[in-house]
Amino acid sequence: MLLLQRRPPSRLLHCYAAAAATLLLLVFAPSPAVAQVQHHRHHPAGDGVIISQADYQGLQAIKHDLSDPYGFLRTWNDSGLTACSGAWAGIKCVRGAVVAITLPWKGLAGRLSERGLAQLVGLRRLSLHDNAIAGQIPSSLGFLPDLRGVYLFNNRFSGAVPASIGACLALQSFDASANRLTGPLPAAVANSTKLIRLNLSRNQLSGEIPKQIVASPSLLFLDLSYNNLSGTIPDAFAGSSSSSSSALKASITGSYQLVFLSLAHNDLDGPVPESLTRLKKLQEVDLAGNKLNGTIPAQLGSLPDLKTLDLSGNGLSGEIPASLDNLTATLQSFNVSYNNLSGAVPFSLAQKFGPDSFAGNIQLCGYSASTPCPASPSPAPSSPVQESTGGNGHGKSKKKLILIIVGIVAGALLLLLLCCLLLCFLTRKRSSGAAGTRSAKQAAAKDATTGAAAAGGRGEKPAAESAESGGGDVGGKLVHFDGPLAFTADDLLCATAEIMGKSTYGTVYKATLEDGSLLKKANAKTDVYSLGVIILELLTGKSPADSTNGMDLPQWVASIVKEEWTSEVFDLELMRDAAAGNVGDELMDTLKLALHCVDPSPSVRPEAREVLRQLEEIRPGNEGGAGPSEEGHVPLSAGGDDE
Repeated sequence: MLLLQRRPPSRLLHCYAAAAATLLLLVFAPSPAVAQVQHHRHHPAGDGVIISQADYQGLQAIKHDLSDPYGFLRTWNDSGLTACSGAWAGIKCVRGAVVAITLPWKGLAGRLSERGLAQLVGLRRLSLHDNAIAGQIPSSLGFLPDLRGVYLFNNRFSGAVPASIGACLALQSFDASANRLTGPLPAAVANSTKLIRLNLSRNQLSGEIPKQIVASPSLLFLDLSYNNLSGTIPDAFAGSSSSSSSALKASITGSYQLVFLSLAHNDLDGPVPESLTRLKKLQEVDLAGNKLNGTIPAQLGSLPDLKTLDLSGNGLSGEIPASLDNLTATLQSFNVSYNNLSGAVPFSLAQKFGPDSFAGNIQLCGYSASTPCPASPSPAPSSPVQESTGGNGHGKSKKKLILIIVGIVAGALLLLLLCCLLLCFLTRKRSSGAAGTRSAKQAAAKDATTGAAAAGGRGEKPAAESAESGGGDVGGKLVHFDGPLAFTADDLLCATAEIMGKSTYGTVYKATLEDGSLLKKANAKTDVYSLGVIILELLTGKSPADSTNGMDLPQWVASIVKEEWTSEVFDLELMRDAAAGNVGDELMDTLKLALHCVDPSPSVRPEAREVLRQLEEIRPGNEGGAGPSEEGHVPLSAGGDDE
C-alpha cells in the first residue's frame, strides 16, 4: 500500500519559522540594563557597575543646590543607570562608588551641598575650581575617609576653614585659595599627616599661624600669602617644637620636605625664624610685605637648593650676610628692597641682581654705580706703644669717634640756628616790604615827581632832606626798595630799560635813558620819561626790563590801550580795588598821564610841575595834597613847599 505524505502549506511553514526565531531571541537576548552596561563597559570613566543608591542620592542633592547656567549637569537626569558609565559629566566611579567629581571652569554657582557630599563616602577627588560657588565649605568633607585632593580655588566660598578636614587622614592636597574665607586657621588641619600641599592664599584669614602647621613633616607646599595673619612666624619649622614621635624622627633623619613657603603680604612681625635654615630642601621663600624685624639669618646661605628669596617690604636691619654669596649659583630671584639694611652688598649678589633688589635701603651701598661704598681707610702702622697697651688703642679711637660725632652734631645745631635766624630776618624784611599797597605806590610816584619838578624848575639837585621827607631811613636809590619809596632826580636817572642785576629787594638798572639819549646830563624831559616808566611799572606790576613780543613796557602798554584792552594793563591788586568801585577812574587817569609822560616825542611830554599837579588832582579824597589816602597810608607828598 502506497502511503503518501501530505506536505504542509507554505503559510504554516512561515509561522513555524517566526515562532522559532522569537523563542531564540527570548532565550539569548540580554536585558536592557545589561545591554547598557555592556555598551559602556569600556568607557574610560565607567566600570560597568550601576551606581549605588546612596551615591546617586548624593549627586542629586549636589545638583539641586548648584546653579548650572550652561547646562553641564543636564546629563544627571536619569535613574542613575548610566552615572558610572561615563555619561554623567565630571563623574568617575569605581565599582559603583563615586570617586571623583571634576567640574572646573563650568560657570557653576549656588552652594555645595553638605548632605550630598556626606553620602559620597568613597570620594577621593573634589575639583570644582574656577567657578562661582558661594557659601561655606562643607564640614562633611571631614567624614570622607578616602578624600585625597580638594581643589576649590577661584570661587566665592566664605566662612571659616572647616577644622574637620584634619580628620581626613588620606588628604594630600587642599587648595581653597582666592576665595573669601575668614577667621583663624585651625590647627587641626595639621592632623592630616599625609598633607603635602596647603594653599589658602588670597583670602581674609586672621589670627596667628598655628605652630602645628609649620611643624608638619609632610608638607611640601605652604602658601598663606595675602591674608590678614598677625603675630610672629612660629619658630617651629622642621619640627623644632613638636613633641610627636613622627616629627621627632623626621627632625633627626632630616626628612622634612618643605620646598615652597609663602607668607607674604600679611601683618606678621618678629624675626625671621632660625628654624627655616634647617629645611635643606627649600627652594622658594617669600616673606615680603610684612613687619618683620631683626637681621637676616646668616644660615640661609647654607640652603643648597634655594632659588627664590624675597624679604622685601619689611623692617629688617643690619648687613646682608656674606654667606648669601654662596647661593649665587642656584639663586634666581633675590629681593631685600625697602628694609633698613646697611653696609655693603656682597659682591656676587650685587653683580647678579639689579638695583631694584636693594632699593629703599638708605644705608646700603655697593649695589649700583650711584651707590658706591666709601673707601675704607688704610690701617696705620701700629707703634710699639700701641702694641704694648693692648686694648687702650681701641679705647682711644672710640673716644675720637665720639668727639667727631659730637662735633658734627654741634656744627649741625649751629647751622640750624643760623638758618632760623636768617629765615626770621628775611620774614621780617618781606613783611615790611609787603606793607606798601596802592597808596604807597602813588605816594612814591608823587614824591618822585616832586623831586623831578624841583630839579626841572630850579636846575639843581634836590637836597637829601627832601628825598628823605617821605619818612624813615630811605636812601632814595632804586637799588633799595625798602620803605615808602621816595626818589630824587638822580634816582630817576637810574630807571632805564637795561638791567644790571637783581636782588631780593628789586632790580638794578643801568643809567641809559629810555628815549635813546646818551647825553651825559639829563634834561627835564628825560626825567619826565623816567617818571612815566616808573608810574607804568607801579600800575602794571611789570618790570621795564620785561620784553613782550619784542616791545618794552611803554610800547606794550600803548599797544594794549590801542586795542581797547585797558583792563589787561593793571596789576591784579589794583584791579581788585577798581572792581570795588573805588578807584577805577583814578587808575584810568593815572594811566593816561603815564602814557603822556612816555610819549616818543620829548616836546609833547608835560613838564614835571604839570605832572605833579595832575597827580594831585587824580588823587581821591585829597585837597591841597596834605590829606591821608582812603586806605590810611602816607600822603603823596609831605607838603607843597617843593614848589
